[in-house]
Amino acid sequence: MSRRTGVKVTTIRYYEHNGLMPEPARAASGHRRYDGAALERLSFIRQARELGFELSAIRELLDLAADPDRPCSAADSIAKRHVAAISERIARLTALRAELQRVVETCGSGTVGDCRVLQSIADRAEATT
Repeated sequence: MSRRTGVKVTTIRYYEHNGLMPEPARAASGHRRYDGAALERLSFIRQARELGFELSAIRELLDLAADPDRPCSAADSIAKRHVAAISERIARLTALRAELQRVVETCGSGTVGDCRVLQSIADRAEATT
């Protein structure tokens, strides 16, 4: 199943441990046996992770998917929360990029003792302690 989905074996075990994937049946040899439903579920989890969803949101989405007659407004709500979180992250990263760009542009290419990059990082570290 790892090869078919591109999900590492340790990650599959992690998902099993955290209840995202059910414990698989075992062959007499002790090997895990996964059915088509498990493959589909793991593929769903992988795609949701690639979209950046947290495990808790994926759990909610899986619960919703298990009841196809439910309205999809709950899934929409989960996706909208995720979009908002992505937008916040983009705003923070944009601000960080602008700050770092400003520091790099003021670099005088002198000595390490005068390095604006190192001074800026040290100033930020000092501000958080």
